[in-house]
Amino acid sequence: MSTTTTTLTTPDPEERPDGSDAGGKVYRLPTADGMPTDGTPAGGDASPAGSPATPVGAPVEPASPVLDAELVEDDAAAADRPVVPVDQPGSSSDADWVTRLRETQRLPIIPGYLRTLSEARQTAGWIGRHYAHATGYHAVRAPLYLLRLAARSPQGAVLLLAATGRWVSDAEGRPLRRAMANAGEAEKYLKLVAERNARVRLRTLLLLVGSTLGVVLFMVLPGVTPGWVTWVCGMVALAILGKLGTPADKPVAGRAVVGPQAAKLTSDVVVQALSALGIGGINQAVSKNPRAIGFTAPITRDGPGWRADVELPPGVTAAEVIERRDKLASGLGRPLGCVWPEANTTGHPGQLVLWVGDRDMSKAKQPAWPLRAGKPIDLFDPQPFGTDVRGRWVKFALMFVAGIVGAIPRMGKTFTLRELLLIAALDPRAQLHTYDLKGTGDLSPLAPVAHRYRAGDDAEDIEYALTDLRALREEMRRRTKVIRELPKDLCPENKVTSELASKRSLRLHPIVIGVDECQVWFEHSEHGAEFEEICTDLVKRGPATGIVLILATQRPDAKSIPTPISDNAVLRFCLRVSGQQANDMVLGTSSYRNGERATQFAFSDKGIGLLKGVTDETTTVKGVYIDGPGAEAIAAKARALRVAAGLLSGYAAGLDVEVTESATDTLLPDVLTAMGSADKAWSESIVDRLAELRPAVYGSWAEQDGKDKAKHLAAALKPYGIATVQVWGTDPATGKGANRRGVDRDHITAAITERDGK
Repeated sequence: MSTTTTTLTTPDPEERPDGSDAGGKVYRLPTADGMPTDGTPAGGDASPAGSPATPVGAPVEPASPVLDAELVEDDAAAADRPVVPVDQPGSSSDADWVTRLRETQRLPIIPGYLRTLSEARQTAGWIGRHYAHATGYHAVRAPLYLLRLAARSPQGAVLLLAATGRWVSDAEGRPLRRAMANAGEAEKYLKLVAERNARVRLRTLLLLVGSTLGVVLFMVLPGVTPGWVTWVCGMVALAILGKLGTPADKPVAGRAVVGPQAAKLTSDVVVQALSALGIGGINQAVSKNPRAIGFTAPITRDGPGWRADVELPPGVTAAEVIERRDKLASGLGRPLGCVWPEANTTGHPGQLVLWVGDRDMSKAKQPAWPLRAGKPIDLFDPQPFGTDVRGRWVKFALMFVAGIVGAIPRMGKTFTLRELLLIAALDPRAQLHTYDLKGTGDLSPLAPVAHRYRAGDDAEDIEYALTDLRALREEMRRRTKVIRELPKDLCPENKVTSELASKRSLRLHPIVIGVDECQVWFEHSEHGAEFEEICTDLVKRGPATGIVLILATQRPDAKSIPTPISDNAVLRFCLRVSGQQANDMVLGTSSYRNGERATQFAFSDKGIGLLKGVTDETTTVKGVYIDGPGAEAIAAKARALRVAAGLLSGYAAGLDVEVTESATDTLLPDVLTAMGSADKAWSESIVDRLAELRPAVYGSWAEQDGKDKAKHLAAALKPYGIATVQVWGTDPATGKGANRRGVDRDHITAAITERDGK
C-alpha cells in the first residue's frame, strides 16, 4: 500500500508577511491511516528498520503559503467531520417509494383472452367445443367402460376383502408391535397388544353388524323397491368393485383429447441448462455460488408453455445465451422450436426471458386468421399479421411505415409479402401497386385488385415500373401540398388520417407498393440509380402522405437494399438469414450484437421471423400461411368490396397505364438543348432550362435548391457513364465568378453517339 507524504514548510522570515521567524521548522502531517508522513508510527519516535528518519529542520522544497493554509484547514475540517458510509442502511425515503410505484408495471386485471368481446366469444366457443367433444367421446364409449368395470370387478372384490381383513386385524399396527418386541420393550409391547385386542373386538363387531345389515337389505330391497333401483345399486356396486380392481397404468376411460406432454420447467432445470452452455461467466459464477443465476419472477405458465424471467450473473448478457439457443434446447431436453430465449427490453442486458413451449412453434396449430373471412378493414387500425411463440396474435397498423422483408430462398419471404398486400387489399380505399420481379407469378392472386401490376424483369416491365414510380413521386408531392393547405381542425398532425382517406375529393387514399426481389430494380445497369432515388424519397416522405413501400429480397445486402432505404424503413421482418451482415441489413445496425438474430431459425421454421419496428419490442412471429387458392379467394372478396364501393381502378379495371417515352429516353437530347451553344454549363442552370423545356417531366427537379439540382442531374446521368465536372461561370444573381458542378457538352454527345450506335 502506497503512502502519500505531505510536507508543510514555514517560509523564511523575510518571506513572511509579519517578518517573524518560524525557525524554518518542518511539520509532517499524518496520513489517513494515522501514520506520520516520515514513516514514524503515531505516538512513537523510532523509525522503521532500514528507513532513517528525516531530521527536523532538514532542507526541503518550500511550498506555497496559501496552499499550506488550505491543507491545514481542510485537514482540520476533515478531522471534525463525521465519516458517512457510502451505502446508507435502512429504507429509502417516501418520495423514492412513490417513484418506484410509478415505475412498476401493472399486470392486467382481466386476462387477455377475456379483454374484448370477440376474444371472450372465441374463448367461450373453444371451451364449449372442447367439452362437447369430450362428452360425446366418452358417451359413445360408455358401454365399453362398463364391460371393463365388470371384467375387473372380481379382482376388486378380492382386493376389498383383503383390505377389510387387514383393517379388522389391525395390520397397520403390526410393524410397531414387532419393533417393540425386537427392542425388548416388554411394557410398551403389552400396551400395544392390549390396544390391538380392543381395536380388533370393536372392528369385528362393526363388521358383523354391517354384514348382517347388508344381507338383510339385499334380500328385502328387491321386493319393496322398483326393479330399476336394484339395477342401479348393482351397477354402482359393480362400478366400485371394477374401479378398485383397475390397475393404475390401465385406466377405464381413455383420453378424448391428447395434448402435448411436456415436463414442468423448474429453476433447477433452467440453471442446469444454462450451466451447460459453455459460457465462462456463468460457469465461474455458479462454481462460487450455486445461486448465482437468479429469477426476477416465479416460473409461471404462459400460454401453451412456461415462462422464466432469469437474472444472469454479472457480466453475462442475454445475447450470449440467445447465440447458443441450440445448446440451450439440448440442455432443457426440448425440441429447438420449443425454446425461445429473448432479451428483456425493459431491463438491463443481463436479464433473459426464457419461454419454453409445449410444442414446436413450426408444428403448432395456428388459430384461424380473422381476416380470412374477407370483411372490409381499416388500414389505419392494427390488423393481425401473425402469432407469437405463445400463439397470440401480433397486430400492427400498416399505415405510416415503410417495410423490408428479408430471408434466404424458400423461407416464406414472398408469402409474407403477399399476406401484407392481401391485408391492404381488404381496405377498399387502398390502391395496390404490385411488382413480382421474380416473374413466377407468386403475386398474381393480387392482380384482380391491383391498380398497377407486373410480373417479370424484362425491359418493358422495368419501364412500366419506372413510369409508375415517377407518377407516385409526383402524387406524393401533390399530397404534401394538399395536407399543408388543409385546416388544422381537419388535419392537426399534418398527416393522412382515416377520415381524410375516406374523402374522395382529396384523393388521399392509402397507396401500398409491394416489390418482390427488389434487388432487380436497384442493381439495374441503366435505371438503378433512379429507382434508388425515387424509392428513398418514398420511404422518407411517403408514410406521412399515406404511401407505403414494402420491399422484399432474398439477398439482404447493401446493393439489394441501399442504405438510405434500409435506414429509414420502420417495418422490418427478417426470416432465416445466413449471417450477421444480412441480419443487420434487415433488422438494423447492431441488431445481431443486441441478440436479435434471425440466424437462429432452422430450415423447418418456414414463415417464422423477427418482427421489429411496429411492435413494442422485437418479436418472434409466425406469419399466416395462405396458399395460392386461398389468396385468390381472399382477393376475390377484396375485389367485390371495391366493386361495391366503386373503387376498382387501374390494372384491375382494365385501365392500365401505357408506357410512354420516359425522361431517361430523352434526357441526353434535352440536356444538349438546355445547354444551347455552350461547351460547359452549370448543372443547376441546366435543370432550370429542362424544367422550362418539359415542365411535366422536369418540373419537380427545379423545385430543389442548387446543390440538390446538381445531385439530381448527376444521378440521372450516371447510368450513361457521364460524370459532372467543375465548371467556371458567372452567377447572374451576384455577377461574380464561381466554380460549380456542371456538364461537359462533349461527354453528352459522346454518350448519344454510343447509344445510337448500339
